[in-house]
Amino acid sequence: MGILVNPVDPAYPGRDLHGMHPSLRLLLPALLLFLPTRAQTLAERLGYRPDEKILIINGDDTGMCHTANQATLDCLRDGLMTSATIMVPCPWFPEIAAHAKANPASDFGLHLVQTSEWKGYRWGPVASRDQVPGLLDPDGYLWSEAPQVYAKASPREALLESRAQIRKALAAGIDVTHLDSHMGVLQYQPAYLEVYRQLAVEFDLPVRMAAQADFDKAGMPHWRAKFATDGILFTDDFVHDMGYSKPEAVKAFWMRRLAELKPGVTEIFIHAGRPTEELKSITGSWAVRSAEFETFTHDPEIRALLDRQGVKRIGYRVIRDLQRSRRKGAAKP
Repeated sequence: MGILVNPVDPAYPGRDLHGMHPSLRLLLPALLLFLPTRAQTLAERLGYRPDEKILIINGDDTGMCHTANQATLDCLRDGLMTSATIMVPCPWFPEIAAHAKANPASDFGLHLVQTSEWKGYRWGPVASRDQVPGLLDPDGYLWSEAPQVYAKASPREALLESRAQIRKALAAGIDVTHLDSHMGVLQYQPAYLEVYRQLAVEFDLPVRMAAQADFDKAGMPHWRAKFATDGILFTDDFVHDMGYSKPEAVKAFWMRRLAELKPGVTEIFIHAGRPTEELKSITGSWAVRSAEFETFTHDPEIRALLDRQGVKRIGYRVIRDLQRSRRKGAAKP
């Protein structure tokens, strides 16, 4: 077999037909080793193209009441919802926990709770009360609002309570897929974000994470990078600015917002409910929650919109499994 050489360009002696000097061509493979390589996007790591639109539709407040449980399960089974997050301290936790245990392939994360916001329907902590006294209001329930938690409690108490909730869910047989924070308590202050980060590492779970632009506006631009350094996965974008307070505005908002989805992995969330007497007695937002349920369970236009855009719907389980597989791979000698 003869030796292959690059043909010389007669117009430019000393260069081949590609305009490259032969000595440079010999060095090219070595030079390529020093060129920066583009990191794979989350979509690519999940097996999708970087230009594809991947969507998680999460159901918050599962376990809050019986109506929320039933509507969430209906939306997961028959609608567009792909995952849901459970409130462990709430009265109807045992019902949804039993379902999750009986259906181990289901996609349930935890809606970590430090607040109890409804006036006539309250709950307390999972942790021993003597461990988290700052989380308790004068009536012995969790505080109603995040600012009260920040003023009266401590990050350590939030950590103890959140850890107790996770352990209770695991003990109940829930194969927890991710974490997020009820009313954003663990996401609006750096000390509480450290708690969120510690829990994600301790239990090796992906988390709901605000978009980079939101962290920039809050003056906390480095938090996504901190979680990523720990090997914690999260979506590229998160939609939380629901621009409606009336049920008739729900569908129009989501038709517009979903038409604007960016490439990559995005999470949105809804609160599924039905207009039952139970839900009406708990919250004045019952009509909006019912409209969200109807829009994402029975409305054909929302489904058609996602289909036209080629949107791929996923839950958090595949992200959790990717995170854990990468960590196991990194631990191998």
